[in-house]
Amino acid sequence: MINHATRESLVGARAAVTLPARLTWKDANGAVRFTSVRTSEVTETGAVVECDSAVALPLYRLVHLQIEKAAREWVELPQPLRNGRVLSAVWQVAPCKPATGTPGAYGLRFMTAPASACEPDAAGSARRAS
Repeated sequence: MINHATRESLVGARAAVTLPARLTWKDANGAVRFTSVRTSEVTETGAVVECDSAVALPLYRLVHLQIEKAAREWVELPQPLRNGRVLSAVWQVAPCKPATGTPGAYGLRFMTAPASACEPDAAGSARRAS
């Protein structure tokens, strides 16, 4: 599992929720790969996903996270995940499972600005994310 320090670095309100999702990415040869995962925590800026299949993703690999269509109606789901695929980076890899020799979970950081950074301020202009 992802360690306590990693869970604390997820910014924003965390929601411990299990939702079916899919990860897609391109491997080193440019071939499109995908696997089914389930979320264990979701925030405005990232998610922790658990993977049962024998998939090894390196740190900083760009992936697309997409919540399955039937699960997108969950009330607390961040808006970017309701809209479809979200470009994310693998920023944490859990220890390998002995049964498969591959990590059991990945911490993903969304490559989008948090919703609060895009809200207009009093002057009517959008604040910039830093």
